Amino acid sequence: MRIVIAGGHGKIALRLERLLAGRGDEPVGLIRRPEHEPDIRVTGARAVLCDLEQASVEEVAAHLDGADAVVFAAGAGPNSGAARKVTVDRGASVLLADAAERAGVRRFVQISSMGAGKPPEPGGDEVWAAYITAKTEAEDDLRGRDLDWTILRPGALTDAPGTALVTLSDPPVPPGQVPRDDVAAVITALLDTSAGHHRTLELISGDIPIETAVRSLGS
Repeated sequence: MRIVIAGGHGKIALRLERLLAGRGDEPVGLIRRPEHEPDIRVTGARAVLCDLEQASVEEVAAHLDGADAVVFAAGAGPNSGAARKVTVDRGASVLLADAAERAGVRRFVQISSMGAGKPPEPGGDEVWAAYITAKTEAEDDLRGRDLDWTILRPGALTDAPGTALVTLSDPPVPPGQVPRDDVAAVITALLDTSAGHHRTLELISGDIPIETAVRSLGS
């Protein structure tokens, strides 16, 4: 499969690219900084320069030509302000979905966040509120499209080694942590099945092997 990953230099994306390339797929990472290209190549993926805060729908659609799936793994990052939560976490996802429709790519996996889908608590951190609001609006936009979408909401992300044991279910799932390794492995498994189509799924570490957890979505 040819899989285009927005936010190709992100921590989850790099792990996903390595997994996909390792099993013989053709991952393509969209990046906005040329200096990130060597890191993409090391994973076995191909890097394509495309700034999703500046690109047109037509430009992005051209990069998706011939793809079997797209994964939205982009994010403004922890040190960005509220404005970039809107332009990246919401705006770039909407742009990628527009481009997928334009290019005829039906499979779309969106990485969101646990906490999305609910209004932020009053009086909380302004940037966190903007982030959750942007993720919620991106989810709502995707649900309204005629695409084979899956929304994946991981819990608190860690860089601990993956365990390949998870809890993966429709909301609500109790708050918890999950290694980025396992998030990438779950996405890889979701790309191989239609069981997650038109589902919003929450993910934390658990005691169920990833392949079993993903297969159980169809039961």
